[in-house]
Amino acid sequence: MEQRALGRSGLVVSRLALGTMTWGKDTDEDEAAMQLTAFVDAGGTLVDTADVYVDGESERTLGRLLSDVVPREDVLVATKAVGRTRSGAMGRGASRGHLLAALDASLERLGLDHVDLWQLHSWDEHTPLDETLAALDTAVSSGRTRYVGVSNFTGWQTAQAATHQRAWPGRAPIVSSQMEYSLLQRGIEREVVPAAEALGIGLLPWSPLGRGLLTGKYRHTTPSDSRGASAQWSGFVDGLRSKDADRVVEAVCTAAQGLHTVPLAVALAWLRDRPGVVAPVVGARTAAQLQVSLDAEEVSLPAAIRFALDEVSSPHTSYPDRRPG
Repeated sequence: MEQRALGRSGLVVSRLALGTMTWGKDTDEDEAAMQLTAFVDAGGTLVDTADVYVDGESERTLGRLLSDVVPREDVLVATKAVGRTRSGAMGRGASRGHLLAALDASLERLGLDHVDLWQLHSWDEHTPLDETLAALDTAVSSGRTRYVGVSNFTGWQTAQAATHQRAWPGRAPIVSSQMEYSLLQRGIEREVVPAAEALGIGLLPWSPLGRGLLTGKYRHTTPSDSRGASAQWSGFVDGLRSKDADRVVEAVCTAAQGLHTVPLAVALAWLRDRPGVVAPVVGARTAAQLQVSLDAEEVSLPAAIRFALDEVSSPHTSYPDRRPG
């Protein structure tokens, strides 16, 4: 698997990241072990989790696998904080107290003395930004993480945080931004992508397959064993469904047929080579599902197909994103 620098940093990661949001619930430990082994065998290095995934069980599962299945030195561990992990006013948010306590708890669950990338899971409008960013500096200077990033920040939030960190020497720079991005969700191209490119921030897209719609499995029906059929996830999947989305999915399926591959591979290859993108984060319930994504590493889209997909999925823009006249 090709390796890429994460933003304007010395951290080099695989151009596909392994997501673990289902580990500990929909994905049991045996399946997780098979996923991690297949990912590392394929040259993958970046594994992404978060303190709120399955109430911390995702981190615990990953920690056990790093002690028994795959050597720690073969994996770059990324996790996140800000989400609610306990009750009370200080049980969530981006305050110094919650963030550093959450990081310590993540390290304990993972069984590690440090993570490679620690990310703010979301913006916290109730905490002064300089307090939040000072906690990132502390996390790096204390050795609990090597690099820091953000997730689900708007363009101006990304630019404000990154500029603050680069304003004085010695602060920990923001090196990554994890955002939803796919052929069905291109909104970050308006402001987040330009901000990230200007500030040396690498993009780690989550839900690169359009919440599953870009696999083509929802074209004619909703499979009974899919997330779209579950009470917990049906609303999430339906949130991207529309007539415009249907046209995009059909275009992806047509391209896949012409290239003798699967729709998933087309959607992933399109995103993987977008400006600013370093590593789409691919999650799977089973090792068999993950293998399809790993196989997409060999797929490269011809310019004509890439242009056609750009056109059919182009997001609606207006002033000031697009100049008048």
